[in-house]
Amino acid sequence: MADNEERNTKKTKNRPSCLGYPISIFFIVVNEFCERFSYYGMKAVLVLYFKYFIGWDNDLSTTIYHTFVALCYLTPILGAIIADSWLGKFKTIVYLSIVYTIGQVIMAISAIHDITDTNKDGTPDNMTFHTAMSMLGLILIALGTGGIKPCVAAFGGDQFEEHQEKQRSTFFSIFYLSINAGSLLSTLITPILRAQECGIYSKQSCFPLAFGVPAALMVVALIVFIAGHSMYIMESPKGNILLQVINCIGFAVSNRFNHRSKQYPKREHWMDWAEEKYDKLLIAQVKMVLKVLFLYIPLPMFWALFDQQGSRWTLQATTMDGNFGAFIIQPDQMQIVNPILIVIMVPIMDSAVYPLIKKCGLNFTPLRRMTVGMVLAALAFVAAALLQIQIDQTVPNFPSSSQTQVKFLNLENTSVPVIVEGQEPFVVPSFDSSNNYMTLDTMNVMVSVGGRNFTDLFRKETRQTVLINANGMQNILNDITEKPNQGMNAIRFVNGFSSHLNFSIKSDHLGSIAHLQASDYLIVTHGKANFSIVNEEGQTCHYILQLGFGSSYTVLIPSTFTFGESCTEHIKAIQDIEPNGIHMAWQIIQYFMMTCGEVVFSVTGLDFSYSQAPSNMKSVLQAGWLLTVAVGNIIVLIVAEAGSLPDQWAEYVLFACLLVAVSIVFAVMAYFYTYIDPAEIEAKFMELKPEDKKKGLEMMTKDNLAYVNNEINSMDVKQTKI
Repeated sequence: MADNEERNTKKTKNRPSCLGYPISIFFIVVNEFCERFSYYGMKAVLVLYFKYFIGWDNDLSTTIYHTFVALCYLTPILGAIIADSWLGKFKTIVYLSIVYTIGQVIMAISAIHDITDTNKDGTPDNMTFHTAMSMLGLILIALGTGGIKPCVAAFGGDQFEEHQEKQRSTFFSIFYLSINAGSLLSTLITPILRAQECGIYSKQSCFPLAFGVPAALMVVALIVFIAGHSMYIMESPKGNILLQVINCIGFAVSNRFNHRSKQYPKREHWMDWAEEKYDKLLIAQVKMVLKVLFLYIPLPMFWALFDQQGSRWTLQATTMDGNFGAFIIQPDQMQIVNPILIVIMVPIMDSAVYPLIKKCGLNFTPLRRMTVGMVLAALAFVAAALLQIQIDQTVPNFPSSSQTQVKFLNLENTSVPVIVEGQEPFVVPSFDSSNNYMTLDTMNVMVSVGGRNFTDLFRKETRQTVLINANGMQNILNDITEKPNQGMNAIRFVNGFSSHLNFSIKSDHLGSIAHLQASDYLIVTHGKANFSIVNEEGQTCHYILQLGFGSSYTVLIPSTFTFGESCTEHIKAIQDIEPNGIHMAWQIIQYFMMTCGEVVFSVTGLDFSYSQAPSNMKSVLQAGWLLTVAVGNIIVLIVAEAGSLPDQWAEYVLFACLLVAVSIVFAVMAYFYTYIDPAEIEAKFMELKPEDKKKGLEMMTKDNLAYVNNEINSMDVKQTKI
């Protein structure tokens, strides 16, 4: 392979090209599109997989989700070191893509519930197996996607010769367009795949398909990338500038500690203690990098809020109404609002907002823009908190561990009086239920139904429906004590008819239900639900119930029910849990604020960082920037797991307040920051000694030049998708 790399490096003049571009870059662009589709497609449905398939609660699902994202932004440092110091970019991309692909395949396998469903009841019998498989898959994916992250764009830059600067610039624009296209399409498509039903023994949300398609795209990405092998320019590893910087800093710290005695004169800057081993140019460059990295310290708090779009905000959407007229939006599809708004907002900000601010005479410096971005992100979480308060008002108050909630369902054609000890007497109308659930703090209460007394009826921490008629209590039903998952609806039937009845919808059958008995709950999707009611003689009645998201109904078949054209007239649907009443469209407000914050924070932040750092150390700043994203996700998992706030809206407010506080600190730091011209400073040091100048120029390898062009020419796209 080494001989092949050298041969490819020499053969640059006769390489095949198209419209002035080397053919090899098309393999790289297709690879990047497929890889980003794979990553963002899997990530879009991940938190719902944890909640609905693995069965974790919201906090644990959020914790594991952000742990995974943090790993994805920590491993790029490892990938860059491996590529620059050991394997080279091509081998690093291939080997880690294989790891990546295996991880995606394992994730798809972990979501197949039939693997361990030995009793064929639709529930995996060995959830430990599925959990372990998914964790292994996520670790491999984090190693793969993070490891190749710093390599692919720079490898694409390597394919251009010195006279192809214009084509290289255009390539990076196309490259990042493929990133956004892959992420946007996958965020749209994979939630649709997840919403399908699949399975051998029982039909459930199709997480295997939602993970399987990204896995297939990753296989395609790997094959396409390898297919272009013979056309690539592949340079041998030349050492990693990040390691040089770390070693220089380490030596300065160690040398300063060894000379901490007062007998040694102080030096102007603590990095000057590296002069015994490293040239002054490198030390000056490291100083400039450290000056920018110091400003990075408050930045993780922004990412702590930003990355909750895929966790907390997605979970919030599961409690909302996704009916958009002709379209039904899945909760995880709401994440697509961000990339769509990015495409709209970036040109608006660059061509309209910033020029207008400049015309008004305001000095809207990059650091001030970043501060505004933080405040906008905080306002997005305030909007999320206000929305959560409205959602909470529509969610029923389910019983605590020491309570029970009771309602009465009258099977008679006449009203029935009911007296519950300690409560006001009331009358249950014919073929109807009492208005609301009655909360009881003690189970040992006397209940009088139609003049007959009953005691010791109820159990703690339950919701129960008491079936009554003029002769007293006939049956007690246990109701669900939480809203149905994934916006589904829970429907059950109570048979008040004189004979057995069979209930079904599509291929789901509830079996034969006896007189005065109730069926199990049937989980039904939103929209028109067409139920079939069949008696022992084979007569059929079709009953249509219009359903929203997250509701529960008890459907009473009364004693007056008859088969025929008007069979549905007497059927009574009693709502036990109201459908989600807040529309998902309200989330657009918080997504809009967060996207505006991202545009003025992320894009501006990278632009500022690279303008303030030496041209050969862009990769060091990239590593620092990705590290702030990782730390931000670690903050989320700490708050989600250790936080004891009882309400979700309060957590949103907490994050907003923390970011406002951090933005104030950042504004103070920005106020005292002095902008510099790295090229001018480097020029001064290069003029000192010819050998210093030579050392400095040697650091500008072709790899670093490619990376510089990579970052400079990608300011108009979504940087967080790199």
